[in-house]
Order: sequence, then C-alpha cells, then structure tokens
Amino acid sequence: MQRQLEIFQAMERPDFYPHPVTTIEQRETHISKVFLTGTYVYKIKKPVNLEFLDFTTLEKRRHFCHQEVILNRRLTRDIYLDVVAITLKEGGYCLAGQGSPVEYAVKMTQLPEDGSMVRLLRKGEIGDEALQDLARILGGFYGHAPTGGYINTFGSWETIWGNCEENFRQTEVFAGGILDERMFQIIRVATQSFLRRWQELFEHRIERKKIRDCHGDLRTGHIYFTDRIQIIDCIEFNERFRYGDITSDLAFLAMDLDYEGYPQIAQGLLKAYVRYTRDQDVFVLLDFYKCYRAFVRVKVNCFRLQEGNLNEQETGKLLRETHRYMGLAYRYAVQFTRPTVWVVCGMPASGKSTIAKELAKTLGVKVLRSDVIRKELFGLQPYKQTDVPFEEGMYSKGASALTYGRLLLLAQEEIDKGCSVILDATYSSLHQRTEVLRLAKDMDANLMFVECVCPEPVVKERLMRRDATSSVSDARLHHFEQIKARFEPLNEVSDEMHITVDTERPLEESMGQILSQDYVLECLQTAEAIKR
Repeated sequence: MQRQLEIFQAMERPDFYPHPVTTIEQRETHISKVFLTGTYVYKIKKPVNLEFLDFTTLEKRRHFCHQEVILNRRLTRDIYLDVVAITLKEGGYCLAGQGSPVEYAVKMTQLPEDGSMVRLLRKGEIGDEALQDLARILGGFYGHAPTGGYINTFGSWETIWGNCEENFRQTEVFAGGILDERMFQIIRVATQSFLRRWQELFEHRIERKKIRDCHGDLRTGHIYFTDRIQIIDCIEFNERFRYGDITSDLAFLAMDLDYEGYPQIAQGLLKAYVRYTRDQDVFVLLDFYKCYRAFVRVKVNCFRLQEGNLNEQETGKLLRETHRYMGLAYRYAVQFTRPTVWVVCGMPASGKSTIAKELAKTLGVKVLRSDVIRKELFGLQPYKQTDVPFEEGMYSKGASALTYGRLLLLAQEEIDKGCSVILDATYSSLHQRTEVLRLAKDMDANLMFVECVCPEPVVKERLMRRDATSSVSDARLHHFEQIKARFEPLNEVSDEMHITVDTERPLEESMGQILSQDYVLECLQTAEAIKR
C-alpha cells in the first residue's frame, strides 16, 4: 500500500505523464483511484480483498485491468484504450517507461462530464430520441451477450432466492436501528412471496435465453451521450454481479432514475426497450428486481455506516441516502405484491378472450370467464350451444346479475389469496363496472380495465364464423345491434385505469401496449385513483 501511495503522489504531477496536462482531478472509491488529466483517465485498482473481489497481488490487478478493458469495449468505442504499466527505475516512477512494472493502470479517453446522462437529465436534455437510441443499444447488447451453461445458473430460482436471503440475513442486524423494522419485514416477506409465486417464470427466463453476461452496474453516472452513446464501468471483478437476468440489469438503471427523480424517463426507456425486443416479461419482473437493487444499495450503505471513519456531515448524508433507498425498496415491494383485478371487457367477438388468455399466460394468473360461469350456473357444459332471444332465459337481466355476482365472488376469493385475477366479460353496463370498482376499493386491490375494440365489420365477420365453429360464447350476429345499443361507454372509469386496445392489430402489439402502461409500472398511482 505504501508503494501505491508513492505512485499516487507521482501521478499528481503533470510531468509524470507523457502527454500535455494542465490540470489533474482525482476521484476515489473503496476499490480504485482515478486520475483525470483532461485528455486521458488513468484508473488504478487498490490492493484490497473485500470477499467479492481480490486485488491483493500485482498479477491479479493486471488481470482485472485487462478484463476491465475487454469487457467495457462491448458498450464503448475508442474509450478503453489500453492497460499501461507503471514502472520503477532508479527510484523514480514512470508511466509506460523502462524498468520493472510495479503497478498497472487502465488508460481511457476522458469523456466530457456535460455529456453524462445524469447531467443531461438535470438540464432536461434527455428526449424520446435519446431513449430510443439507448433502448436499441441495450437491446442489441443483451441480444448478443453470452448465455447458457454456467451463466444460466445465476438466473435460476434457487440462486435468486439465495441472493435475496443473503441480503436480508446480512442486514437484519440493522433493522430497528438504521433501518425501519416494519419496512424491513414487509420487504422481506413480499420478496419471499413473489419468489414462491413466480418460480416457473424464473425458469422460463432461462429457457428463453434471458440470462446473460450483462453490465452489472448500469446507472446514469455510467452513461454518456456524446457523438454516440458510451456506457462505461461494467463489473469486471466478479461474474456473480455481472451474470444474471437482463431485467435485473435494466432494473438497476430504472431504480437509479427513480432515485434521481426521473421515473417518467425510466418508464419511457423501458417501454422503448420492450417495443424493440418484445421481451414483455420485463414488466412482470421489473419491480421485483428494482426492489432487489435498491435493497443492495441499502445493504452497502449499512456496511459503510458500520465501519465508521465518517465525519458528522458524511454520516448524515449517508443515512439520508440509505433511508431513501429503503423507501424505494418498500414502494416496489408494495407494488409487486398488491393484487390487481384486470377487467378485459368489450363487445362480443371484440377479442376479449384472446387478450385475457394471453394476459393470463404472461402474468401467471387465473381467468374468470363470464360465458363459462353463466353455463355452470345453469348446469350446462361450456361448449353447449344455446340460441335464445336477447335478454331472455339464462341471458335475462336476473340471470346476468347472478352471473356477474358470481364472477365478483370468485374474484374476491383470488384476491383473498393474494393473487391477481382476470375477469373476461362484456361489462357493458355502468352498474356492473361500479361493482368491480367497489370490490377493488374494498379489497385494496389495483384495478385495470382493458377495453377491446375493433372495426364493426371485423366483429360481424367473427360472429358469423361462430356458426361454423365451436364457441363458449352464445352471442351471434343477430344479437349484435341489440348488444351494441345497450353498451354504455366507460366514462366512469378514470384514464389511469382504462386502456383501449384495437384487437385487429397483432396480439404481440396489443400485449406490449397493455403491459407498458404507466399503471403497470406505477401501481400506487392507480390505488390513489380508486380512492378518489
């Protein structure tokens, strides 16, 4: 360590460098020392062993310097230039000179601070085009990153469970002190509940090749918008921190944007990413991984506070930061555990059941279909065809009230179990929808109306085809005008809880539109809308 201190002193002098230097700026972390000379940056790794990294020998530092250059060239161009030796000759230190190497430094092109994402955000200069470009770059990067075999093990359910439990075990000593005890317990229970409920999805992510060699430290301070987008400072020292689900990598950046006060930017970026990659699972896993990332920041800060060696001002700043990250983790935990009632509604043959089925497949929740429930109430098999006059027999107002009442009762049972649920029904009347609104409010559940529409000729064509095929629904073309006349617009449903989907478009596009709604990303906003 003494030798490094001597090297650092030498690097404070402009004449140490083989190129013109006017000013020298220094930055330091617990694992590295960085010298910014205006044109180039030199980064030296400290001889530390922190369990998750080991830089204690010169050979190890040389190896990880080369790893840093190789890995960071994936998302940069002409930034990571080389690994240069610092040599000792006749008692003096020299950069890339003669003599024996006694240290190594990563040499980089210095990027302008005004081009960093965090600076541009503060100036309001990150627009939609920039987010689209960043989404395309990240999509391309993840799409070509290594996957399979050993890398996949880092995305397994068992590994994720172990990582989360490790975080909680290591921080429970701080609960009731630095950390709010109640919030700590809620985050822990919510995390465990989510993992138990979504075990199949984690395995599904491995099957879909979504576990990759990622960046590992994707945040606003590491992204620069210059003549091209440059993303620096990936994790080179520990594969465990770099290998994982693509969503976890994206969640780090999304969480950082939330922390900095730019949640709309995070949402815009994620929407663009999903449009580009069609990876809709991102929205299902996002809040879970944002919670995980925020809690890791909590853990790291708790360790720093425990170590001490901080003055009063530094301690106060770190405590405020820790509490803010804890608040984010808590908010995310509430969002991903709060049940949601999805009402997929619209005219017969508008594509409701197709959307409901795909939504159920994506979210892993149950669909309650009014057509099936109605026939069960009247002792009929689902595909038993009946053709009765409009609003008569089992389609009378009384029978429909019974059907929709049963639908709500079954939905309540799912919510009681902590599960979200999808209601697939016409929901053509204000009264029917008001009952759902009341249920969501009483059960403290999120609520989303997905109204399926398509051009009238398409609806009629679909209804005509039912005469030649087997269908659970008994609605036919000759019912169309009467149903249309009785369908009351969804004027009582607030915009936050209502999305209209044109089912003539490809199913994939419709699902992307639904899952990228701000509501899905910010469930708590909808909770306030229900209360209003």
